[in-house]
Amino acid sequence: MSTSSIINTYTTLTNDTLKRAYHLMCVTREMDRLYDQRKDLYGKYPHSTSRGHEAVQIAAGLQLHPYDFAAPYYRDEALLLAMGVPLRSLMLQMLAKGDDPFSGGRNGYGNPVLHSEELPKVPYLGLTAGSHVVPATGVAQGLAYLSTQNLRSDFDRPVVFCSLGDGALTSGEVAEALQVALLKRLPIVYLVQDNDWARSARADEYRGMDPYEFAGGIKGMRRTRVNGADFVQAYESIQLAIDYVRIERLPIFLHAKCPLIGSFRSDLPAGRYRTAENLALHGKDDPIIRLRKYLTIEGETEEVLERIDEEARALVAEELRLATEAADPDPGTVSRHTFAEAGETAAPATGSAASPGEPLSPARAATAALNDLLGTHREALYYGQDVGGALGGLYGEAHGLAERYGAERVFNMPAQPAYLVGAALGMAVTGCRPIAQVTAEGLWGGLGQLVHGLSRSNYLSNGQFPAPVVLRVPVGAPGGGGPFGSGSIESVLLRIPGLKVAYPSGAADLAGLLKAAFADPNPFVVLEHRGLYGSTAPDPSAGTADATPLPLGKARVVAEASAEKREEGGSVVVVTYGMGVHWARAAAEGLEGAVEILDLRTLHPLDWEAVTAAVGRHNKALVLTEEAAPGSFAEALAGRIARECFKVLDGPVGVCGAEAVPAIPQHERLEAAVLPNPEKVTAAIRALLNY
Repeated sequence: MSTSSIINTYTTLTNDTLKRAYHLMCVTREMDRLYDQRKDLYGKYPHSTSRGHEAVQIAAGLQLHPYDFAAPYYRDEALLLAMGVPLRSLMLQMLAKGDDPFSGGRNGYGNPVLHSEELPKVPYLGLTAGSHVVPATGVAQGLAYLSTQNLRSDFDRPVVFCSLGDGALTSGEVAEALQVALLKRLPIVYLVQDNDWARSARADEYRGMDPYEFAGGIKGMRRTRVNGADFVQAYESIQLAIDYVRIERLPIFLHAKCPLIGSFRSDLPAGRYRTAENLALHGKDDPIIRLRKYLTIEGETEEVLERIDEEARALVAEELRLATEAADPDPGTVSRHTFAEAGETAAPATGSAASPGEPLSPARAATAALNDLLGTHREALYYGQDVGGALGGLYGEAHGLAERYGAERVFNMPAQPAYLVGAALGMAVTGCRPIAQVTAEGLWGGLGQLVHGLSRSNYLSNGQFPAPVVLRVPVGAPGGGGPFGSGSIESVLLRIPGLKVAYPSGAADLAGLLKAAFADPNPFVVLEHRGLYGSTAPDPSAGTADATPLPLGKARVVAEASAEKREEGGSVVVVTYGMGVHWARAAAEGLEGAVEILDLRTLHPLDWEAVTAAVGRHNKALVLTEEAAPGSFAEALAGRIARECFKVLDGPVGVCGAEAVPAIPQHERLEAAVLPNPEKVTAAIRALLNY
């Protein structure tokens, strides 16, 4: 359909719509006035309001439907009210009350979450100051994918409406999202509300061009300027934009100029950073004054307009009274929704890339597991760097999957780690089950999306939006990988509540844990050691093609000490995971039954019962890791063992890890000097045995 044909869907604004918009403006202004007037009651938690931006926000909110998705930014209270969100809901969040329907008092004002059949869905998308643009684009990508697979009806042709401030465009993450939206032809409206300020910084301090000019650098992106202070013009522009996206299934970029009336935040007086001249200049373009004049010109009486204003004041006062009287959150619920409750396990595999029971390398086992998942679950899709096309992964860990399932389900993505991670949250919101692959080194670039988005979605949405996402992360030193191909990252991940983390040591565990991670309703990181992908060494987990999902939080003893050594006090347990299992096995060969090896398999949840039982059997323990030991997960685990198993220990708890250097060196001899190996592990074990 041509772009011009959508103009026929344009409808003239009715008088009722104009008065509805004016009512909503009066409501938001009265909210702002009361918040400022009684800072002793309403200023405890700093917040931002929509003052000056009401016209464009209301124009957008009135045109969204229950089948659409909205991704507001932190000033969008007027947008939410226009969408139909109850006024008291906003107030309950502003006051952090227990009945706050968005997050139960956990998140601040301007961070709505709404899972409703009657209103547009507002998923949790992380920080609403710009980085939310990435998962919002992921929502559009998820909708597009489900449409291509006929997994949802496209009759309603839903759109994603993403709102952001102009300062957010200076973020590289936003640029990543805009590029992908155009590349993938996604149905999303980007509304940039530009008031020439980013917090307390003037536009000439933080940008070299305005948002419209910026969008011009993205070749092919349709863009439009919008008068954000004029409700009538804004309504018409947004109507055309939404119709364009709804019909053409392409992104559009709207640049709306808005005045900033007052300050950007409740606890910061505007006079501290804005001149009187600047405040007066913006005040001349006040949207509520403009709309009132327009209504008067169109024949509305002052009596009617004043009545609307009075009704708004009365409504705000009553709703604020009720919100203030609502109960505070119960501290006993503070841990609720840290994780979503586990649902059913993955469906049985339908086929494999190899004959059942055939031993596989970890790379082939991973491919077989993904083949099972993709073959069974049409909502599953797999993407990342180098996983699509003919290559199928640098280590062959996705070989043949793109050819079998097509480029819509298995595909490459640009070197944009923030988008790789953040978009997965948005896709999951739509019902997709994304499996994303990013290296340990690349994951640093997506850490903000992991921390602020994926890990917090279930918690800060009060359980409304779990994030069933699997991240495959190749880690560790394969030999010669150098500073940017040998990194480990488990200790960082384990400091992010809300994530689950697995680190298999062999083929069957890798396949089984990938399936278990997919079946889990939480964000799950599966760490896969690069040095094991093509390994032909004996697999402690006896890898096969028909591996079933493994129970989470269940460690396994892969080597036992002799009863004689245990009885005479000459044994030790090595608690480890990943490549550490193989180093420990090699070390144990020369220690005559003195070593038990406990493979943790999942680091969170941790099988603490297995750890304490093993320590109790041997009274001595060594924690082995590939990471640098100081400040690591291994060191923290050793400290916990020393603290909670103190009465049964016959010596200090040892830790064996890499040297604490900034990076793994390139040269093989330098690399060997840094990393653990069987000889170093043997020495650490002997030191404990001789204690």
